[in-house]
Amino acid sequence: MGQRRFRFGVVGESIRDGEQLLDEARRAEELGYSTLLLRDHFVREPFGDQLAPMVALTAAAAATRTLRVGTLVLDNDYRHPALLAKEAATLDVLSGGRFELGIGAGWLREEYEQAGIPFDPPGVRVDRLEESIQVIKRLLSGSPTKFDGSHYSLDGLESFPPPAQRPRPPILIGAGSKRMLGLAGREADVVNILPKALPDGTISEELSERSPETIARKIGWVREAAGERFGEVELSAFATIAIEADAASAAERLAAERGWDGQGAWLLEMPSMLLGPVERIADQLQERRERFGLSYYVVSDELLETAAPLVERLAGR
Repeated sequence: MGQRRFRFGVVGESIRDGEQLLDEARRAEELGYSTLLLRDHFVREPFGDQLAPMVALTAAAAATRTLRVGTLVLDNDYRHPALLAKEAATLDVLSGGRFELGIGAGWLREEYEQAGIPFDPPGVRVDRLEESIQVIKRLLSGSPTKFDGSHYSLDGLESFPPPAQRPRPPILIGAGSKRMLGLAGREADVVNILPKALPDGTISEELSERSPETIARKIGWVREAAGERFGEVELSAFATIAIEADAASAAERLAAERGWDGQGAWLLEMPSMLLGPVERIADQLQERRERFGLSYYVVSDELLETAAPLVERLAGR
């Protein structure tokens, strides 16, 4: 299999009402973005208040024609896989086959505590996610599902409706740890490479988690777990974009904003940092696709218009 074509997604972090949702969905489609994505959180921090993703994405799909819609990512602990499989298939049907199911093991301890949901140790949450993905895949296949696991048990359940996409909507797994990246390599169609989640219920802020060497190592874990199917796996990353004449000054400014003072040179090398003139960034993206295999970049909707020149230049190429 040759190189994957570039595509770009936008996460609707600033969407707070229906008008914003539809406006942003239509604008993303107009600009050539592949996907409108929504997060899955009950609490305001760290991303701001969020609409319920599956309901909101149904409305966004109804207001667009070609834009794909997806979750980045659903917390597996918030929904039983039988319910999620039915919702995913329904949204896929209602969107005409434009849904992408992003799912993860959950990480935000404060959210669990405020909602009264037990925040189990990481190994338990990942075990549960692994079982859930097996259940979801079987249910979306359309066959009666019998499953007897440590966390879920189904006895001949058959889900309706069948999804529009065959064999099912693509499954994206967001992953940062070796075990999660291995699970993603075995099971996901799309792997979003993330900094690792920490046992205390936060995400690592370490610069080293974002370095080229670490990203290469993480993709290596995906490759090892995926085996012969690695060529079918799409690799994705969140991106920070600053289109400016001077990449070095942009890097120093962003380093200071993020509490990494004096580390601008590091930022210039990070695969997730796209800084400088459009031509420089476009060249970087192609180099990083060659080096890492990354082809699907996701930005916050704060950068919807900022990233548009890159989308126009590279999407589908």
